[in-house]
Amino acid sequence: MSTPAAAVAAGVLPGRVWLYSNYHCNLTCTYCLTESGPGVQRRELTAERMLETARQAAELGFTALGVTGGEPFLVPDMPKTLAGLGAILPTVGLTNGTLFTGRRLAAVEVLAGTDVALQISLDSAVPAVNDEARGPDNFAKVVAAIPALIERGITVRIATTGESDNPDDLARLCELHRGLGVPDSDHVVRPVISRGRAVTADLGVDATVDDLPAELTITADGAFWSPFGPTVINGRLDTDLLLTRTTDPLRVPAQTLLGLVEGRPAGGDTTLNIR
Repeated sequence: MSTPAAAVAAGVLPGRVWLYSNYHCNLTCTYCLTESGPGVQRRELTAERMLETARQAAELGFTALGVTGGEPFLVPDMPKTLAGLGAILPTVGLTNGTLFTGRRLAAVEVLAGTDVALQISLDSAVPAVNDEARGPDNFAKVVAAIPALIERGITVRIATTGESDNPDDLARLCELHRGLGVPDSDHVVRPVISRGRAVTADLGVDATVDDLPAELTITADGAFWSPFGPTVINGRLDTDLLLTRTTDPLRVPAQTLLGLVEGRPAGGDTTLNIR
């Protein structure tokens, strides 16, 4: 078996490591992978644990980090933590974008000029359509937050999750995000994956392990195959994509993932445009 560094350099193993900062959220989206919401138990990775994982990831040869939840910006000092992570490896932080007012908007200014991008969810250019899945006034909060963040020197990406393949809808959305200051290169469109709350709502496409990028994902519960691995349904954590309960040292789940990836048929994976 090769090392993670060699596998990443050869393109055999994806270079990004994901960190689930938390599972609680201020929203209750219909297709949420983790059944996140305001009343969800606060299982968190500490800032110290995230930073140590990042340092080990860099030493092992990984090249990027992702932070997701839940809503990461409900965790105290998340802007400072993201800045620390970005100083180790290029980092993208996923957020619903609804919390950036007042003190949180001021606090996030620490990310200006750093190697950290914020990826904000925006599913439709039609407010009612967007808000149907994500909650009341979501659209208005997001379209206000995006230019406010960009004005402060923060890199913003947009992720659109949905089942519509109507080209006119997509064209309107692209026109909107360009007007907000986000170029096409920083906009990703992906399907709803039928895991978590989407199963209950009968939404999304089925995805097997071969459909998901083998991006090492670290949570408070263990290490998983993909950020789509540590999902929750009916309050119970899915473990079908669990690699190891051990997350420290990081080389343990990294080598486990590498062993599984090296055993896959060449060209047998797709990523469903997930990034």
